[in-house]
Amino acid sequence: MSQQLHFDTLQLHAGQQPDPTTGSRALPIYQTTSYQFKNAEHAANLFGLREFGNIYTRIMNPTTDVFEQRLAALEGGVAAVATSSGQAAQFLAITNILESGDNFVSTSFVYGGTYNQFKVAFKRLGIEARFAEGDNVESFRSKIDGKTKAIYLETIGNPKLNIPDFEKFAALAKEFDIPLIVDNTFGAGGYLFRPIQHGANIVVNSATKWIGGMEPASAV
Repeated sequence: MSQQLHFDTLQLHAGQQPDPTTGSRALPIYQTTSYQFKNAEHAANLFGLREFGNIYTRIMNPTTDVFEQRLAALEGGVAAVATSSGQAAQFLAITNILESGDNFVSTSFVYGGTYNQFKVAFKRLGIEARFAEGDNVESFRSKIDGKTKAIYLETIGNPKLNIPDFEKFAALAKEFDIPLIVDNTFGAGGYLFRPIQHGANIVVNSATKWIGGMEPASAV
């Protein structure tokens, strides 16, 4: 779908075409765990990644595929992967890049669940999360070494509500040739802010906030 469409149109229609049989405009919810193969060759091509299609819903599903395409369009990215939670999304984003012995640098201004995952769960895997002083770029720089594989930020810090200087962090990541990962949950899925346009390489979201229709309570 063309990126020239307005954001509100992308929210409703990106990644989906009307049903060719019924003409239905709304996206169906495909409640299936598995799919029918045309023949043995078709199945072999799908499993061998020689042909695009659905194998099992745990891997892909037409409803999920539209969600992924739509979110990628809203964020200005090339593709997306849907997971069971925002915590799972950031886990996959980081462990896809890092392995035991590596580290990444994050801010001390992160969501509590994220902090615990970084500090406790990743430590068990041999991955070190290094927490810089707030969103001070030089504090991040001082913690980067030869084993640093990523920088991780939040668009709007939770709960401090700070906004990092993304251009400076993008420049820092580029200087050390490492990806900049941004949690854009409070960027409203690309509506308030598109990290990719400001130098981010990977964007993660929790759909339980604006994307899922729930606006977080205001801090007092």
